[in-house]
Amino acid sequence: MRGNQVRATIPDPATTAARQRWAAAVTLVEVMATVLILAVAVLGASGYRYYAALDARCAAMHRAAAEMAQLLCENWRGLGGAETYDPMSYFGSDLAIEVSYEGPAPPVDFTLLGVYKITTDGADYYAVLSWKDVSPGLRALNVVVAWDQRGSGTGGSGQAYKSFKLTTYTSVNQ
Repeated sequence: MRGNQVRATIPDPATTAARQRWAAAVTLVEVMATVLILAVAVLGASGYRYYAALDARCAAMHRAAAEMAQLLCENWRGLGGAETYDPMSYFGSDLAIEVSYEGPAPPVDFTLLGVYKITTDGADYYAVLSWKDVSPGLRALNVVVAWDQRGSGTGGSGQAYKSFKLTTYTSVNQ
């Protein structure tokens, strides 16, 4: 060849077919890798969604227990911390409440008023009401609301209970 002359080459059919097969194989590997990455991402997202829903349910149960404790405590306090307070007589028609023989123990040095089972939204809560005279004319009212953190709604000694505790003070006439 001389100077700037370019020689035309004719592609070899065997070489062209080999290149096409190689290109197709690389594309298949890329597709398989992409599918694998997407599968891992979808599984991770579904796991995240499951735990987010579980945390939301736990938070809703905790909020419901806190509201029950506050409702019971404020109602009892509004009645002057009476030793004869019975929440079933005040909330019996508005709230599914009944006497129970299971639930958390009252705090040390407090006098047990009663243990009640409250059912709402398909879950059972156990409210323990207790009181203690702190000084003449001053009474501590304690409400502990416990629930099964798995939300099964059935009692049993093998369950893992969570609880919300609330104590308030009221003046009493002696």
